[in-house]
Amino acid sequence: MRVRGVKPFASAVGLLLGLLCAVEAAKVNKHKPWIETTYHGIVTENDDKVLLDPPLIALDKDAPLRYAESFEVTLTKEGEICGFRIHGQNVPFEAVVLDKSTGEGVIRTKDKLDCELQKEHTFTIQAYDCGEGPDGSNMKKSHKATVHIQVNDVNEYSPVFKEKSYKATVIEGKKYDSILKVEAVDADCSFQFSQICSYEIVTPDVPFSVDKDGNIKNTEKLNYSKEHMYKLTVTAYDCGKNRASEDVLVKISIKPTCKPSWQGFNKRIEYEPGTGSLALFPSMHLETCEEPITSIQASIMLETNHIGKGCDRDTYSEKSLHKLCGASAGTVELLPAPSNSVNWTVGLPTDNGHDSDQVFEFNGTQAIKVPEGVVSTTLKEPFTISVWMRHGPGSREKETILCNSDKTEMNRHHYSLYVHNCRLVLLLRQEPTESENYKPAEFHWKLDQVCDKEWHHYVLNIEFPAVTLFVDGATFEPFLVTEDYPLHASKIETQLTIGACWQGGSARMTQYFRGNLAGLMIRSGKLENKKVIDCLYTCKEGLDVQLPEEVASSVKVEFNPNQSSLSLEGDDIESFEKVMQHISYLNSRQFPTPGIRHLRISTTVKCFNEETCISVPDSEGYVMVLQPEEPKISLSGIDHFARGAAEFESTEGVTLFPELRIVSTITREVEVEAEAEAEAEDDPTVQETVVSEEIMHNLDTCEVTVVGDELNGDHESLEVDLAQIQQRALEMSSSNVGMVITGVNTMANYEQVLHLIRYRNWHTEALFDRKFKLVCSELNGRYISNEFKVEVNVIHTANPMDHANNAMVQPQFINQVQHASVDLSGHNLANTHQASVVPSAATVVIVVCVSFLVFMIILGVFRIRAAHQRTMRDQENGKENEMDWDDSALTITVNPMETYEDQHSSEEEGDEEEEESEDGEEEDDITSAESDSSEDEGGEQEDQQGSSRQQQLEWDDSTY
Repeated sequence: MRVRGVKPFASAVGLLLGLLCAVEAAKVNKHKPWIETTYHGIVTENDDKVLLDPPLIALDKDAPLRYAESFEVTLTKEGEICGFRIHGQNVPFEAVVLDKSTGEGVIRTKDKLDCELQKEHTFTIQAYDCGEGPDGSNMKKSHKATVHIQVNDVNEYSPVFKEKSYKATVIEGKKYDSILKVEAVDADCSFQFSQICSYEIVTPDVPFSVDKDGNIKNTEKLNYSKEHMYKLTVTAYDCGKNRASEDVLVKISIKPTCKPSWQGFNKRIEYEPGTGSLALFPSMHLETCEEPITSIQASIMLETNHIGKGCDRDTYSEKSLHKLCGASAGTVELLPAPSNSVNWTVGLPTDNGHDSDQVFEFNGTQAIKVPEGVVSTTLKEPFTISVWMRHGPGSREKETILCNSDKTEMNRHHYSLYVHNCRLVLLLRQEPTESENYKPAEFHWKLDQVCDKEWHHYVLNIEFPAVTLFVDGATFEPFLVTEDYPLHASKIETQLTIGACWQGGSARMTQYFRGNLAGLMIRSGKLENKKVIDCLYTCKEGLDVQLPEEVASSVKVEFNPNQSSLSLEGDDIESFEKVMQHISYLNSRQFPTPGIRHLRISTTVKCFNEETCISVPDSEGYVMVLQPEEPKISLSGIDHFARGAAEFESTEGVTLFPELRIVSTITREVEVEAEAEAEAEDDPTVQETVVSEEIMHNLDTCEVTVVGDELNGDHESLEVDLAQIQQRALEMSSSNVGMVITGVNTMANYEQVLHLIRYRNWHTEALFDRKFKLVCSELNGRYISNEFKVEVNVIHTANPMDHANNAMVQPQFINQVQHASVDLSGHNLANTHQASVVPSAATVVIVVCVSFLVFMIILGVFRIRAAHQRTMRDQENGKENEMDWDDSALTITVNPMETYEDQHSSEEEGDEEEEESEDGEEEDDITSAESDSSEDEGGEQEDQQGSSRQQQLEWDDSTY
């Protein structure tokens, strides 16, 4: 080295000193920082400062002792803590030095922490000092300490229920420890805030409670009849008192106590007339409460005792019913419906209606006498007695239904039917015979039906000495038969009575009947066969079943005779239910009796375990038969016409109803869709409209009655071809008040028979008109037609001598009517020869006017010859004005007395003129000339008279 002065020397010295200092410093930073080996910290979610235990402090031995007394403290970089370093992936914390000299530091969060994502964090931390060399090798690091930091939760979340709603079903009458459990969760991470501390039922006044675990139970026994379902609102609270964000709905259904029963059918079943068969239990099933069943029996009862005579039957007269059922002739009806020709039942109270059968009530004080000739005095054996009877428990006295006894002097009973102590007794005393031996006289039947207050049908077939009783179609033998001597010979007449027995000796009634009777019949000479008896008793309504093929062999089905009940028996419940579902109600009447028919189902089951076997209670419902559409029977035809007297006096007579028409209609409301105007609405408007529909049904009675004076049998009568009546299985009876045609038949057949009814009168001199009234009915008067009235006028000639002249004039008059083409509603101008029908007053006046005009013309011709033609024309014009018709109301304003006087004055003048004439042919010639308009003389008069007559015949029909 070469030294050239002081400056280089000084630089060398400085360099040397620097090296010495560096060596000294390196000697000072010889210790590593020191920290704890483990730290535990706590940090809150919404805070960034971590509380550590122990605190974060780094120590370094290179740092001088601050509290040493022997030397002065000198601070150097080697004794300071420059920082902390955290090791780990994605550690959300950082360590910060608060004081380098003391080594104090803190750990804080770099971002907001979420306890719900991570509750704890673990990482390592290392401290380093500030000593460092040119290459950084002098910096000392501490060992790595483990840091455990727990993130403290904040109650930021509310409880949430696991389910949107809860459902449960309980059985009534039980208290449950727990019906169901609701459960809510909290998203907070801490135990304190994530735990559900309590639940609460928000809905007030409900018989339920909930515990802290969410178990819901009932606080009292529940009743299905009181409430079918409860709806509860439940909420939850966490331990931080946060309420659930949304309450939950809990539905608890109350199930009735399992009771074995028939289920799945309507209690009310509506039946519309004319719809045929109606299924009663289409969805029925048997609830057995899971009890094993070995066999099942059921009976279905249709209660119809309150309908008519025990059920719905045709309400025709008993005589008509016998004929419909095939009974032969000879049946006599003893309790017919009152009418003009049959009136001995008029005083008896009836059921006051026509919907059901007409029955008669006997209250213990009423009885009727059957007129003589209705029943033969001595019944020809064999014979039959049939009756409908409803009778309850009565007194111990005899109650007579039918009795034939002595009319006077004595009290002998020839035959009678009576009730005594709930026994039915037939008394039949034999008429006097040569032998005086004992013979059967009283036949006793002990029957529950006699006193059960229900309708029953009794038929006694009597073929002495045997008597057979049928009750509702079933045969009963007498339990007691007593004998007696035949009656002694006597000439005393007998009296037939109903409802009591006539005592001829004391002339009073005894043994009155208390109950209801209907259809009392006697049929002499022949017994009633079983087929007819069953037909008379059979109901028109009842139960029916169509067995499915797959179950026909597994279920046994039996009906009672009138099909008001049926019984089922089987061992398979599924097959049994199918049969029940096919049971139906059927009413074959066209117009059934409306009202309620009660239904009852009685069931018996057998189980494998008899001790726990179930009991099925009776099920009840009813069939409501709706009111049928009532038919309106209309009679129409010609109601006003005239005939010549000769026709009334002929053997054929005058047909009363030549163009009669019988029509029956029903009116019903139907819904009709009407299109909206201008397409303003999409849906069509439904409107109700009334529709009349023609229907066909039978008639059972048509009665023709005389209006006014009764028929005089000496010179007038109503007649009909009996062969035609019998050919149509109808019957006819007549009296001085009219004619009655009875029997069940079609409207068409009744029309044909009514067309044949004729009126005859063989003394018509004093007869000008006759009026008749026709009424037809169906079902024994349940439906009655309008009253169709007919007026018949008699056309009389002026006198017998002018009959030929009138016959010659009449054709001209008829031709004028036909030429005018006058249409008169209800007044058909026609007769049997030339179709001439005019009103009654007009007929007489026209005949008089024609005669009057003839004589006026004759008188005018002679006065023309006598130079009085002008005067006669004036008189003729005056007479014509008197014959002007007032056709404003189809009437004629003519003074009959004035016309009568003018007619006779003209006749007298005509007689005087005839005496002066040379022969009597001139009048006929003039009349013929006037009629044919072929003579010159009087031609002008004829034209005026013809036009006058034509004007008279121009009726004002504008109002028709």
